[in-house]
Amino acid sequence: MSDRLLDSIDSPQDLKKLSVQQLEQLATEIRQEILSVVSEHGGHLGASLGAVELTLALHTVFDAPHDLLVWDVGHQAYGHKLLTGRRERFRTLRQEGGVAGFPMRSESPYDTFGVAHASTAIGAALGMAMARDLRGENHRVVAIVGDGAMTGGVAFEAINNLGHQGRDLLVVLNDNEMSISKNVGTISKYLTRVTTTGVYNKFEAEVWDLLGHMPLGDKARVLASRVKEGVKNIVAPGMLFEELGLRYFGPFDGHDLPLMIDVLRHVAHLKGPVLVHAVTKKGKGYAFAEAKQETFHGLGSFDPTTGALKPAQPGPPAWTKVFGQALVELGRRDSSVVALTAAMPVGTGTQLFADTFPDRFVDVGIAEQSAVLVACGLATRGMKPVVAIYSTFLQRAYDQIVHDAALQNLHVVFALDRAGLVGEDGPTHHGLFDIAYFRTVPNVVLMAPADEDELRHMLFTALRWEGGPIALRFPRGAALGVPLGDSFQEIPIGRGVVVRAGEDVALVGYGTAVEWCRGAADLLAAHGIQATVVNARFAKPLDDELLLRVVRGHRHVVLVEEHALHGGFGSAVLEMLEAQGELRDGVHRLGVPDHFIEHAPRGRQLEKLGLTAAGIARFVTERLQMPPGAAATPGHEVSRRV
Repeated sequence: MSDRLLDSIDSPQDLKKLSVQQLEQLATEIRQEILSVVSEHGGHLGASLGAVELTLALHTVFDAPHDLLVWDVGHQAYGHKLLTGRRERFRTLRQEGGVAGFPMRSESPYDTFGVAHASTAIGAALGMAMARDLRGENHRVVAIVGDGAMTGGVAFEAINNLGHQGRDLLVVLNDNEMSISKNVGTISKYLTRVTTTGVYNKFEAEVWDLLGHMPLGDKARVLASRVKEGVKNIVAPGMLFEELGLRYFGPFDGHDLPLMIDVLRHVAHLKGPVLVHAVTKKGKGYAFAEAKQETFHGLGSFDPTTGALKPAQPGPPAWTKVFGQALVELGRRDSSVVALTAAMPVGTGTQLFADTFPDRFVDVGIAEQSAVLVACGLATRGMKPVVAIYSTFLQRAYDQIVHDAALQNLHVVFALDRAGLVGEDGPTHHGLFDIAYFRTVPNVVLMAPADEDELRHMLFTALRWEGGPIALRFPRGAALGVPLGDSFQEIPIGRGVVVRAGEDVALVGYGTAVEWCRGAADLLAAHGIQATVVNARFAKPLDDELLLRVVRGHRHVVLVEEHALHGGFGSAVLEMLEAQGELRDGVHRLGVPDHFIEHAPRGRQLEKLGLTAAGIARFVTERLQMPPGAAATPGHEVSRRV
């Protein structure tokens, strides 16, 4: 029989039988389990380690899933998963068919809202509270929000609405002074001032403790809360949340488990919007994660004893690194180049630019809309802004792409990292829709490099372009290892290139797909099938002349992309062929079908979709032997005249 308390916890109800001392023991065991699993499989470590006591306090005080706990982002929710019936499967975290790395409604009734993009919890929780009131129900709703998420405008939009509606809703601010990188902006500075105002902190703690020991202590605490605003305005810097309509309590030590249980019990039944400010340490309990919070935010496998990361296999540099280095090179040549990102300087490769040209770098925090707007303002004054944001996160700035960049035809360069499938982070993080959400917008140019050297040339081309917004996409992970040139070359806009000639079939690749098409051509040649390989380079404008020549010259043409089939590169080619009166049988599309792709290693995801050299070759040999009208396999589509 196990000696671990954790092994006896099948649901949050089991916590209510434990003493405070047992809960503190359980906190240690939860940290050990998270550390053990993440060190083996990788994942988001620091935030979940920092939220252990807060998670235990929440599940001890509230009655989930009757009471609704709404987590923001999900980086902090591993402890929540361990306590809510997923302990035995937790070692499958982020593995194919296993526990997801983020809260998912389809995975557990305790996951009340699917999250992975930050700042959504308060708005979603407000909707749940409104539904509760309209339906005459009686349960509590709690939003648990990281302080990094408070840099996102959607969080403050929700607070503004919550303060106006005045509904019963508890917001727990888990403040660890970090998002992925160090937090930026005045909101972060404001929270830091609040948490470091020693006079007020001491006063708050002593009064809270004193009132708890007085007769009618609970009522005394509630009464005292009515005079807190005046005291805070004297000894603490500006009470932002109170002015926005939320009753503010804190800051409290989020690792003091008895205190957090006490605080949550006393605010649980207060009427109206309430915010509890808990200060935690990212990586708490694991010295290496505490010391290197950015490194241990999200990582692959590592040695839990030494904190040493798994040695990187020798090989090509990451696409992101090549982009970041090229951006610095071009920034040295041109003082009008400015780099912008949204809380991801390391993740997007722009940290090197920030270190080299700090006055020409902007990190707006988790506020993608703001990044694009600032870039548009820069562009109106002759600067050359490069907005580096993951494809999945740039979706949040679609309105700014349309109305602020494209409508005004401003020269903004969009660098979309993590375009395509991203592996274990799963469907919330795949960059599978950017071609579609850019392609329909006038004035926009879209391109994708086939290798890292072409990435450099495309960035150079984008900065020299004077025709309006221009975007380039590149994937996650290691590049191909091609030699990098000593110079930059401008690529003609809207011009692809034939990289291999053959007469039997044409393989047209966009971006990452070009290398798969090359490999497929080699495999096909071994079977006597000669394939033309085309590097399309551009999804908008298309190289109509080249593509028409390829379609006319081959019985079968296969258009390959690492993107959703609907609205992607292949769709663009079919639309062009229809407009030219050249749409016919024999033009096929390979890409991502119309469903969300679950978490698994990236290589496994590509393999299952047939987006590999072997998959493309197999598709071609099967297709060439199929009679006309035969059904396509999943992930593949063939054009038909209507």
